[in-house]
Amino acid sequence: MDAAIAKSLAREYWANGFIDGISLLNADEVAQHRGHLEKAERVLGHSLHYVNKVHTVLRSAYELATAPTLVNQVEEILGPDILLYDVTYIIKEPGSPKFVSFHQDLTYWGFDGTEQVSAWLALSPATPESGCMRMIPGSHQQGLKEQVIGEDPDNVLHLSQTIEDVNEDDAVFSTLKPGEFSLHHGWTIHSSGPNCSPDRRIGLNIQYISPRLKQTKSDSDSAMLIRGNDPFGHFIDDTPATEWLPENAKALLRERTEAKSAITGTPN
Repeated sequence: MDAAIAKSLAREYWANGFIDGISLLNADEVAQHRGHLEKAERVLGHSLHYVNKVHTVLRSAYELATAPTLVNQVEEILGPDILLYDVTYIIKEPGSPKFVSFHQDLTYWGFDGTEQVSAWLALSPATPESGCMRMIPGSHQQGLKEQVIGEDPDNVLHLSQTIEDVNEDDAVFSTLKPGEFSLHHGWTIHSSGPNCSPDRRIGLNIQYISPRLKQTKSDSDSAMLIRGNDPFGHFIDDTPATEWLPENAKALLRERTEAKSAITGTPN
């Protein structure tokens, strides 16, 4: 990507709290990476929806999360030092009633700052029909909003956390073609609806943070330095996947998902 375009996108990010429609993969590459995911699901015997730290086990996820075009754009926002905090597939099956209520990403993560960027890479069409994200432009400038915890079984969020005073007329759809990605700020209020399409809605959610951030809820949180330097050492080092899928992948993914959920899946 041209440097001037990247800087322009960064300005848009800070103005609106998100940017979208940025191309990363061609059709063949999308098919290849979706194939890696769905083959891994068949081998594991379960969906990889909302399984944490997949980049430490599945090589495809690591390659996508560290793709230069994507990380270059993140660098325009976070600066030259970047930690890869988490990579998670978020999948809505065809006809699924699952939805995501209006929320902010950083609410329960325990960081002592906001130097974080959320990426969402589409491996299938993300449209209003399939349940793409809806963003509230400029909402990142409002800071932390009160969220109500619930127990809706169809809410994808672990705590069904919901910001109740959102004017939905302000929301805009963040549509993505397969191979495109979006970036949004940790305070940007967003949601997504059910998947009413005949295809799976597959997104790879990637969390990047500055090494300056510190986890306040645990001394055992982990991340991976993917660009620049980390002079702080606030996180245990994650190790990237070195093969397509190791034999002990199921146990590793269960262990890492449980560890992350114990840290970030509960209120402060």
